[in-house]
Amino acid sequence: MKNLLSVVKISVPDQVYLKDPETSDLGKRIIENSILLIDELGFDSFTFKKLGTKIGSNESSIYRYFESKHKLLLYLSSWYWAWLEYQLVVETFSLSNPKEKLNKAVAIVTNTVAFDRNFSHINEVVLYKIIVNESSKSFLTKEVDSENKEGYFEIYKRLITRLSDMMLAINPHYAFSLSLASTVLEGGLHQHFLQAHFPSITNCKKDKTPTDFFLDLIENALK
Repeated sequence: MKNLLSVVKISVPDQVYLKDPETSDLGKRIIENSILLIDELGFDSFTFKKLGTKIGSNESSIYRYFESKHKLLLYLSSWYWAWLEYQLVVETFSLSNPKEKLNKAVAIVTNTVAFDRNFSHINEVVLYKIIVNESSKSFLTKEVDSENKEGYFEIYKRLITRLSDMMLAINPHYAFSLSLASTVLEGGLHQHFLQAHFPSITNCKKDKTPTDFFLDLIENALK
């Protein structure tokens, strides 16, 4: 299985880029260093000019891959959701018990991220920090409806649907599976954000993780 995973390519909707960054060394350096720079500066202060300086390349070369930093953030978010989906599918594939499968899936989407050596140019741990702090900026825009119609968020929505289907496998009559699944996916990020920045308004601590909270929430909801 590890040999198989080492050749997996995480697919991102081609609408978000002009040239696939996975196809060249420069493209991979753009992705690798954009993650590090956004983590260092924050997305609002991040620019292609600063990225070009960091990688020793012209700003114009970055625009050959992405038409804006918004599209770059969409790429990073989509890559993360696709990578998370790949983790979920691989880790739950052999599980036949519906509750065990759902619990494993919830742990995957709400835990903090560990480094994955299968993708050497992407630091998933740092990317996860960006997703927690910045990913909402990829869809809280005026263009969200048109971008949704063009398929920019297909992976994100597919991941929520997978969680929803696992919930319905336990309780087919539960009427809010999509709402609960989307709450788990976004809520996991939000609880980690609160832990880091507003610890006084969350019960999630070292001994009570966001995963513990959502497993408890789901168990009570699906009774």
